[in-house]
Amino acid sequence: MTGGFTIAPSFALQLHKMGSFRRPRPRFMSSPVLSDLPRFQAARQALQLSSNSAWNSVQTAVINVFKGGGLQNNELYTLNENIRRLLKSELGSFITDYFQNQLLAKGLLFIEEKVKLCEGEDRIDILSEIWDHYFTETLPTLQAIFYPVQGQELTIRQIALLGFRDLVLLKVHLEEILPLVQTKLPASIVQMLLILQSVHEPDGPSESYLQLEELVKQVVSPYLGLCEDHSFSGSTCLLGKTCSSIWKLFQTLCVVLRLANRTQCTSVHLR
Repeated sequence: MTGGFTIAPSFALQLHKMGSFRRPRPRFMSSPVLSDLPRFQAARQALQLSSNSAWNSVQTAVINVFKGGGLQNNELYTLNENIRRLLKSELGSFITDYFQNQLLAKGLLFIEEKVKLCEGEDRIDILSEIWDHYFTETLPTLQAIFYPVQGQELTIRQIALLGFRDLVLLKVHLEEILPLVQTKLPASIVQMLLILQSVHEPDGPSESYLQLEELVKQVVSPYLGLCEDHSFSGSTCLLGKTCSSIWKLFQTLCVVLRLANRTQCTSVHLR
């Protein structure tokens, strides 16, 4: 309490977090806290405006990427700096959640609607084209934009792939179309299924993951899935999961080689 005024402890603590106070003044002079209040308020407003501007630039860039656009010269550097600034602000802890639940969801909605415009075999073709662009263009750009975001339970890449699985693939009823195109299934569709299958949630297989496995079973044969027979002993189940992991790795290598060489993968020699 100075100069007849009382400062609430919580308010004083908030101001202390915003910056250091000046040196103590003699008693009976105006309160240093009250005299500095306009400066602190202006600084706080400037920080909020800066954060809003940074958010807006990131949002605009991400949505533009989903719509097929690219980044301008030096835009990536600016976006990285904006995200670093946001990470240091009070908004920093919400960046990943905001990306997953707002930006990614909105962007993938554009993709889902585009796929659903086509029916039957045409839907397979458009999904193949969209996946190629998403995997080779959109995904690397999103990773580059959010590069400063590190140390999360799931990476930006994993979040973006899981989002594509849940918000696009599992909503376009692919299970009804796959049996019709077995003889002319694009290789990129097989690649898409195997890559999405390789991404695992930290809490174990979800219902979405099991739905994805059912799609993979339609295009990959023989197929080893998760251990579902609970009558097996623990060691037997563990062995099954180990074999499944090895086989999935082999399947992924085959698809990659097939896409690279445009020929059927017949064998993989490990040295």
